[in-house]
Amino acid sequence: MDYNFKKEQAYIKAKKKVKDIKGFYIHLVIIFFSLPIIILTNLMFVPGFHYFWFSVFGWGLAIFFHGISVFGLKGLGFTKDWEENKIKEIMEEHLKKEI
Repeated sequence: MDYNFKKEQAYIKAKKKVKDIKGFYIHLVIIFFSLPIIILTNLMFVPGFHYFWFSVFGWGLAIFFHGISVFGLKGLGFTKDWEENKIKEIMEEHLKKEI
């Protein structure tokens, strides 16, 4: 009975971690599509002052720290079913810590 509780608790923690990872990738996609619009707008309307660098550095720092908070210093990898694999991996980590 105690094992089932630990397994369910590990699943909940793993699911939260996957949600955080998905949030990071959404953040990355938004930046990827927004920065070119900001750069283009700046260069079209105020070509003498390149204020887009403030956005580039600000969002660059934000995505860096967001990535560190989500992944730590580990590398990234994708498989076909990365979400399910990530949930299983995180569950196994939590179960090993509990046992």
